[in-house]
Amino acid sequence: MELEEEIVQKKRYRTMVYTIICSLVFVVVVIYVNAIQIRPIKGQMRVGVTYMTMNNEFYQTLNAEIERVADEKGDLLLVRNPELDEEKQSQQIDYFRQQKVNVIVINPVKGDSPKIIASLKRAKQAGIKIIAVDSQLSHFTVDASVVSDNYQAGVLVAQRLMKQKNEAKILLLEHKGTVSAEQRIQGFLDTIQSEPAYQVVGREETRGQTELALPAVSQVIQDGLVFDTVVALNDRAAIGALAAIKENQLAIPISIYGIDGSPDMKVLLSTTDDIEGTVAQSPLKMGRQVMQVIECMRTGKSYKEQYKIPVEMIDKDNVDRYDVNGWQ
Repeated sequence: MELEEEIVQKKRYRTMVYTIICSLVFVVVVIYVNAIQIRPIKGQMRVGVTYMTMNNEFYQTLNAEIERVADEKGDLLLVRNPELDEEKQSQQIDYFRQQKVNVIVINPVKGDSPKIIASLKRAKQAGIKIIAVDSQLSHFTVDASVVSDNYQAGVLVAQRLMKQKNEAKILLLEHKGTVSAEQRIQGFLDTIQSEPAYQVVGREETRGQTELALPAVSQVIQDGLVFDTVVALNDRAAIGALAAIKENQLAIPISIYGIDGSPDMKVLLSTTDDIEGTVAQSPLKMGRQVMQVIECMRTGKSYKEQYKIPVEMIDKDNVDRYDVNGWQ
């Protein structure tokens, strides 16, 4: 009996020792893994990237180009999606700062958001470089910005519209608080302002999303608003407007304009009469330019405060010059 108890006690002792050893090994492994993640690699740039949303092919393509070049350079990317939530984007910026990134690339949810700007200020005080991409910030100075010529995009839409029609009743689809979207709309409005034949009869907030533009345009149609032209801040909103027009079976032809030069819009332009035009942006050029600026930051070379990438109107006359299945 005593022998059996002694054997049981020895087993318990061995089990306890084994458990303690396993726990210590686990703790050591966790500490080692975390040390590897945090310890910077010589010459490597740690880059935090946050876009206003990844529910948009434009940002997916832009990010893919940044990732491609970063992989070639051996840089580390931390990519986050705030889903159009400024509080979430602010938290993401704070996380990047805690992870001791060298650079934050931000496509701001809202250009004048106090929460986002406060987080960026904390990051800048910690010595982190800030690059704004595609859209800009109000009341905060970034180290560099890489944007399309958004104002010119609006101008091109207005010029194309005035060439197509002698008069128009225009429905604007907007994304207020986003600098790039506001610049596009302002470029359009400034170009038509001296021409009373071109009247803005409605303005709808869509946040640049198809799923918000569709019900918004459906509602104005059902409310009886008369319009013959839609000018959207981007292609996703324009496609939402087209879906609403089809769904409500409007009898009069509606001219629809977007901005992006997305594959979907180029296919519609080349195969249907549903779209009048879209202004082409280049997420590929934008991504490469962002990484060129980061390379300058790495090597201590000078770089500009702003890089403005040219835009071009795509319509039925020139759509065959573009790859309709991809971005330019």
